[in-house]
Amino acid sequence: MTRIERPAAGHETTIDSAGARWRLTADESSAVVRLTGLLEPAGVPAVRDALLIRLCDRPGPVVADLTDLRVTDPAARSVFADVQREVAGWPAAGLLVCDPSADRLDPALAGVPVLPDLDAAMDALARSPMAAVLSADLVPAVGSARQARELVTDGCVRWGLPALAEAGGIAVTELVNNVVAHAGTPMTVRVAPDGEALHLAVRDHSTHQPAFAGPASPTSIGGRGLLLVDALADRWGSTPLPDGKLVWCVLAAPA
Repeated sequence: MTRIERPAAGHETTIDSAGARWRLTADESSAVVRLTGLLEPAGVPAVRDALLIRLCDRPGPVVADLTDLRVTDPAARSVFADVQREVAGWPAAGLLVCDPSADRLDPALAGVPVLPDLDAAMDALARSPMAAVLSADLVPAVGSARQARELVTDGCVRWGLPALAEAGGIAVTELVNNVVAHAGTPMTVRVAPDGEALHLAVRDHSTHQPAFAGPASPTSIGGRGLLLVDALADRWGSTPLPDGKLVWCVLAAPA
């Protein structure tokens, strides 16, 4: 079992996985997470979960500092590429790795920026554009979908993406209504631009994954939420988390 200690804001969060020999430590005010100890293949799923939780909790790119982490099996490093691929559709999310011992051409780390030390990683982070993102914490109640639509509309106006406001509003309404109808937990809605695309995500605390069985029958009643998302989005998906899930979609600008 993974244990997460969350002290007051501005202090450190520590994540330990029972029986494992690694630890993840993060300052709540920093983009850096430090993995220390020994990472064995059996610990890879828990590391993946811990990084995904961190990326859920803090918008923007995260630096994974592996300076004091020893990896017994080189293939275990692929967990960082797996995380990078998983969050590619999330709003304002990405992973950089600081690892003095890593080969930047290591296929296990394909797609992940690898820096030789923390100074270089922080320089790369500083050179990247600041993440533009809007978030809202909502309750599972009627009215939350309206607040989510307002968030999307505000973002589209700010970021010069007015052509995506209507489709984004429809998609986020369906994602929020799914939480209200099926998860019944508090949720966080996040919206961010990526060039001319719009990324949306709704994070809840139910481990029940959304089911999408393809187009609905013309005579069926209900069950069309994910059908609409699938029709509107360039791509979408659901990421399982230890304490729930994050459902995301990417809307491309009209041709």
